[in-house]
Amino acid sequence: MNRLQFITHFTDKYTYVDSARIALEGGCRWIQLRMKDATESELENAALQVKSLCAEYGAKFIIDDNVMMTKHIGADGVHLGKNDMPVDEARKILGSNYIIGGTANTFDDICRLYAQGADYIGCGPFRFTTTKKNLAAILGLDGYARLLKQMNERGIRLPLIAIGGIGYDDIPALFRTGVSGIALSGSVLRAADPVSEMRRIVDLIKQKEQTL
Repeated sequence: MNRLQFITHFTDKYTYVDSARIALEGGCRWIQLRMKDATESELENAALQVKSLCAEYGAKFIIDDNVMMTKHIGADGVHLGKNDMPVDEARKILGSNYIIGGTANTFDDICRLYAQGADYIGCGPFRFTTTKKNLAAILGLDGYARLLKQMNERGIRLPLIAIGGIGYDDIPALFRTGVSGIALSGSVLRAADPVSEMRRIVDLIKQKEQTL
């Protein structure tokens, strides 16, 4: 499981595909294409471009929400939110060769996703973020530490990826909680030089890996 995941976003300066390219150029090797309000044709067009970019860089390519599009274009996997198709139903459609992740905010969410056979959990939000609507309760560092303790007590062994408003300065403390990785978006795209910012984050995570 990659310790760094990038969630695509668009800004006044960058399209969804641009944002994926920036992350890849900066060294990220896990891209999740999230286009909440796109039409099927818009999603397919962007997905094919991002799939090609990910293949070029040897990166994993995950599509947010859309199980059928994931199968149609042959992405590496799908990430399912709390209001999307259940993981076990998606598994019946996709089979065992696809990565299926799910979103969690509470320990009950984690238990449900574990029981349904998720491959990893995107857990958040760490703090307030403008890139997601209908935000769940903020977790903070204490929230991750608590959830990981509960997972350990229950014997749940799944990668837990922190997400939601994460920036460079948050990374050391987040990894100290025991999370498996982080997912980010806005903090990279808001940087003056997004590629350099992603590279800086990649380098920091490599340093942390040596001490974990």
